[in-house]
Amino acid sequence: MAQCFDPSVQWQMRLTKSAMESSSMSSKMWNSFPLKPNKKGALKPATKFRICASADGTINRLEDLLNLDVSPYTDKIIAEYIWIGGSGTGVRSKSWTISKPVEHPSELPKWNYAGSSIGQAPGEDSEVILYPQAIFKDPFRRGNNILVICDAYTLQGEPILTNKRAKAAEIFNDPKVVSQVPWFGIEQEYTLFEVAFGLVGPLEGTL
Repeated sequence: MAQCFDPSVQWQMRLTKSAMESSSMSSKMWNSFPLKPNKKGALKPATKFRICASADGTINRLEDLLNLDVSPYTDKIIAEYIWIGGSGTGVRSKSWTISKPVEHPSELPKWNYAGSSIGQAPGEDSEVILYPQAIFKDPFRRGNNILVICDAYTLQGEPILTNKRAKAAEIFNDPKVVSQVPWFGIEQEYTLFEVAFGLVGPLEGTL
């Protein structure tokens, strides 16, 4: 049965090198560890860690914890799967950790989520499958991490009702459309107002 010494307060202890190298210790040996005093001679409380020992006196991997590498860097890659939610206006996402960089969405696995919780599937058939369609560098996590743009399908491979991309892809992949050169335009409308005699009214003319 494990027990914690000084359970009422966590004390910062300075362990000697020989004690750190020892794999086990008796309860009597705890008296040999000096507590770090503050300037006034009182014991200094610490909240970083609590030293625990099992009934046989073995320290619970204290050396590993004190030497733990907490660096945020890793050779793994976070792929953030993103898809349009049930409202049709917001997006949802979840993270998948992969072990190496990818060049094409086909290299990434399909994933699933419970569509009934966000209004994209009935409760009795909630499973929705995410199909990766495009990948981009993650501007937030940076490094080799990526954003994965997905669309959603049923278990049978049919696009769910809110998957508008599937119909668009069908049209743009039609041989008659592929042979064409599509043009896209962005329309922006503006209204300018002027103040005259204390009243606000639109200017004449069109931009």
